[in-house]
This record gives sequence, C-alpha cells and structure tokens, in this order.
Amino acid sequence: MEDTEVTEEKVPSLLGASLEATEDLPTSAPPWQGEPLPEPQTTKAIQILEACNSRDVKVLIAHAVSRRGLVEDDIRRFAWPILLGYDETIGKVTSDWRDLPRHRDEDQVKLDVNRSFIYYPHNQTEKQLDRRKEQLSDLITEVLRQHPMLCYFQGYHDIVQVLLLVLGVENAGPAVAHLSLLRIRDFMLPSLSPALTHLKLLPSILLCVDSKLCHHLSQTQPFFALAATLTLYAHDIQEYGDIARLFDFLLAQEAVISIYLFAVIILCRREELFEIPADEPEMLHSILSKLPKPLDLEALISRTMELYKQHPPEKLPFFVWWRISSNSVLRTTRNIAAKRTLEDGEKLFQKQASELRRKEARERAMAAMKKYRRPVTTVGLAVLIGVLSFWLRKGGAEGLDGSIFRRVMEAIKNSLG
Repeated sequence: MEDTEVTEEKVPSLLGASLEATEDLPTSAPPWQGEPLPEPQTTKAIQILEACNSRDVKVLIAHAVSRRGLVEDDIRRFAWPILLGYDETIGKVTSDWRDLPRHRDEDQVKLDVNRSFIYYPHNQTEKQLDRRKEQLSDLITEVLRQHPMLCYFQGYHDIVQVLLLVLGVENAGPAVAHLSLLRIRDFMLPSLSPALTHLKLLPSILLCVDSKLCHHLSQTQPFFALAATLTLYAHDIQEYGDIARLFDFLLAQEAVISIYLFAVIILCRREELFEIPADEPEMLHSILSKLPKPLDLEALISRTMELYKQHPPEKLPFFVWWRISSNSVLRTTRNIAAKRTLEDGEKLFQKQASELRRKEARERAMAAMKKYRRPVTTVGLAVLIGVLSFWLRKGGAEGLDGSIFRRVMEAIKNSLG
C-alpha cells in the first residue's frame, strides 16, 4: 500500500504541490495557494496534518472551526475524507460505473452541469471548462448509478463541483457518495418533505434569541432558506476560497449546523428586515432568499457556534427537535466521529423512504375522509333515524323524556343541514 503518512519533512512539498489528477487543468485553489504560508499558518498546517496521521477527528474539528479553517486545498485533501468518515486510500472502484443501468435523473444532471462553473475556477479556457463539466457529469452519474435509490435534486451539482475542485477527479467519488448518503440524505429522498422539515427549526431558533424578530417574520414561511441550506450554500457563494472555507466548517459539524448558520445570517440582517412591514411576506421572502454580500464567514462561523452552544437543538421550544425522524441526518450526524458506512446510509435511506410512504398514505386517507365526511355522516344519521323510528314504533318513547327526545331530533336535523 502507498505510504500516506505525512511527516514534518514532507509538509513544504505538500503545501506547494498540486494533487490535481488531470494535467491539462490548472488547480482551482484560492490566490494564496502555492505561495509560502505565514509562520502561524505553517504551524497550523503541520498540526492539521499530524491530526490527519493520527485520525484525531476532535483536533481536525477544532481547526476547521478556527480562523481560516483547514488553510488550503492540499491539506483539505487529507482532512475532508476523515471528516466524512472514510479512509482516502479506499478511493478507486474496481467495476466500471458505465456498465451499470442508467439512472432516471441523468437528463436533468446534464442540464444542470451545463450551467456549472459560472463563478469559479477563474482563468480557464472554454476547452478546460468543457473538460471540467464532463468530469462533473461523470462524477454525479457514477454516484447515482452506484446508489440508484438516490434522487437527484437541482443544486446537487453545486455541492459536487466543490468536492471535485478540492479533492480532484480521482478522489472525489468516495467523498460525494459519503456526503450524499450520510450528510445530505434527507435531500435525496423521493420527496423534499424532509428537507422542508429542516426549515421548521428556524423559527424556534430565532424565538430563543430574538422573539421580536421572530414575530416580525411569523407571516413568512421559512422556505426562503431552502436554496442555501439544500446546497450547503454552494449555490449562493460565488468565491471559491469562501465556499471551500465554509465546507471546512460544515463537514466538521453535524448537519443541523447549516440551519443555525442561516439563523445567524437572519439575525445579522435584523435592522434591514424591520424596515419591511411584517404584512409584506413576499418582500421579506425575496430579501431573505438572497444571501447578503459580502459575507464575513469567520464572524458568521463564530456566532453560529455560539448560538448552537447556547441553544442546542434538543432544547429548542415546542419540542420541534423531537418531531424530527430518528433516521434523519439531523439526528444521525450528531456524533461526527462516529463511523458509518455507505451501507448504513442506504439502510437509513430505506427507513426514511418507508416513513415517507406511510406519511403520504395517511395524508391521502385523511384527504379522502375529509372529502367524504359529510356523505358518510349523512348515511350514518339516516341509519340512526331508521333505528329510532323502529324503536318508537315498538313503544320505546313511552319511557323517554320528551325534552331529551326533542334535543336528539333537533341535533339530527341540524346535522343534516
């Protein structure tokens, strides 16, 4: 097996070398990549790589949350697989995914991939961008064919392109699969209902911190947060260095942290939001559905962690956390260090899919009951009248208080309309 241990002597070459697998494509790293790091960042880089060697997830999490996160892509290529819960050396799949049956969503994948790489990487020729789009399409299709239960959603390609650019085409596959089944599984079910359930946590979080703002937004459904949280903010953040830094943070935390982050963004816009009347939910939705620019990511991350610690999900009001399915990623990612396999993710997916089918069956039954409730009631009352008439003919009214009898008959008359 190839020696993957990182020693202090190897650090200079690692920090300056590109691990990009495709030679004709330049790296997609932020401006500082390839330049000598300041002394504090070099020290931090060595500490992160040592944590990678020892698989010390707690230390990696601490660095991912701290300022500038995991520093740069050459380090992320070691750290992200560990944060996602797998060994980067497992990488290559022996069977060719191209021989697998076609996935039902591949046409939509092609449409979305054609709209990818809009903001980054920079300074690429049209040929190079076409090559990247081909790699992105192959990567998404590979994962979907290997795990055909997954349902593609628009914006998934935004997430995958970040993993592709950071990890490289040869190493991104396992990361995409693990992220899909173990971190964003709720978004890849046959229905987006679980994703919408995530958003129901937002009002409860806001209520804990700013009840006045929460009330001001009470007429606005939290669907404004869907695009950002669904795509791990990759759809909205336009700077590569920023989205790579944010992924450091998101991959090092449980899935619910994305909702807390959006709550912090709302709180930071408090004054702006109060300028819009509460009875104009469409305007509030329009404002909130777009992230403010520029984003001070370091400040947002710091405030998000503070908010999470002060008001953890299990202590949110109205027991909203306990209404979340125990199979949801919100509940199954609480311990980042816990080892879960792709098979675990597939089993959880099947459980959630079964829950969705039962829920949809209940909703259809309730809708049918509501539709036919009046006719059924009418038939029931007709039967009751028949029974009463038969009973009265048998002399049953002799011992019946007249006022009670009249109230019963009046109730029947009113029910029949």
